[in-house]
Amino acid sequence: MPTDIEDEIRDEKNPPPLDEDDIALLKTYGLGPYSTSIKKAEKDVKEMAKRINDLCGIKESDTGLAAPSQWDLVSDKQMMQEEQPLQVARCTKIINPNTEDAKYVINVKQIAKFVVGLGDKVSPTDIEEGMRVGVDRNKYQIQIPLPPKIDPSVTMMTVEEKPDVTYNDVGGCKEQIEKMREVVELPMLHPEKFVKLGIDPPKGVLCYGPPGTGKTLLARAVANRTDACFIRVIGSELVQKYVGEGARMVRELFQMARSKKACIVFFDEVDAIGGARFDDGAGGDNEVQRTMLEIVNQLDGFDARGNIKVLMATNRPDTLDPALLRPGRLDRKVEFGLPDMESRTQIFKIHTRTMNCERDVRFELLARLCPNSTGADIRSVCTEAGMYAIRARRKTVTEKDFLDAVNKVIKGYQKFSATPKYMVYN
Repeated sequence: MPTDIEDEIRDEKNPPPLDEDDIALLKTYGLGPYSTSIKKAEKDVKEMAKRINDLCGIKESDTGLAAPSQWDLVSDKQMMQEEQPLQVARCTKIINPNTEDAKYVINVKQIAKFVVGLGDKVSPTDIEEGMRVGVDRNKYQIQIPLPPKIDPSVTMMTVEEKPDVTYNDVGGCKEQIEKMREVVELPMLHPEKFVKLGIDPPKGVLCYGPPGTGKTLLARAVANRTDACFIRVIGSELVQKYVGEGARMVRELFQMARSKKACIVFFDEVDAIGGARFDDGAGGDNEVQRTMLEIVNQLDGFDARGNIKVLMATNRPDTLDPALLRPGRLDRKVEFGLPDMESRTQIFKIHTRTMNCERDVRFELLARLCPNSTGADIRSVCTEAGMYAIRARRKTVTEKDFLDAVNKVIKGYQKFSATPKYMVYN
């Protein structure tokens, strides 16, 4: 008797394998009369749909579009025409933010203020206070967030491509380059040094000096060196026809600069708008002065300037307004003087670096023959020397070409030089 029980237990542990008849029987379990034919039909339908999609060539998941054969352009066009255009408003306040029943106070210009909800296509995280939004014309519900309004002419002032000028191309301005790098690069690369000392880094630099001494050139080298956004403004661009336009452009310029992580704003020829205030006697208020006052306010006014460095360049520092020049707005004044003997030699070597010159050209002698000349004059000498070589149909520039060019540019064009005038004024 115990052996029979043991056999049963052994049989339960090792059941015999199913043969083909058993498997066929199991497969028929729970099947209806048409199950097989339905499955076959479904498989055929799937294969046919796949073949059609392959013939169309584009999957909907790739482009988000249906196949061209399923487009209904006429009804789409009609639907677009029936849609009302949105109105631009400003969201001034959010009531009960981060809750289910959040409401938004919007100000539609020249109409009224409304308390509205959100449209279907907008999530609450998209909308912030002070933002421009698009609202529909019926219920004034917010339909779309809009970017901040900045004049395209202001946006165009951003320098996209880095200039190809480096500090090595700026000759004879070793001290000036050092001062500029302290203001621009040091706070960006080593802010902790200023934090340890407990001082704010200098925010603004005024570069002044006679024309042609390398003020704009150094600004281009700074733009090449830093990864910060570089905005270049020419003073006369801010002089506008209508009252308040120039001041608005300055406001938008600094608003755009604040939105960047780090920004350098370079005002070239700032004496076009930064002139000292005066009364013209006719009782008319000067629009240029108003623009300058807006710059003064943005540089060090009620709002913090943030991580914005301001560089300004001019060759008439005596005409600038004292309010613009005070420390806090422009902390550093860097003078670009006339290059000395050694600097002139260096500038000659920089400009002849790419030229095809003879080996024994004495640049020290040439530098000695160009007293009181600027870097621009020396560049002109090199160009003229090249012109003499072209005229003589030579492939290299000789020392005699340089000497002739010095006679022509430095001696001959003396009366056109702006340096003596600059020295008189300043």
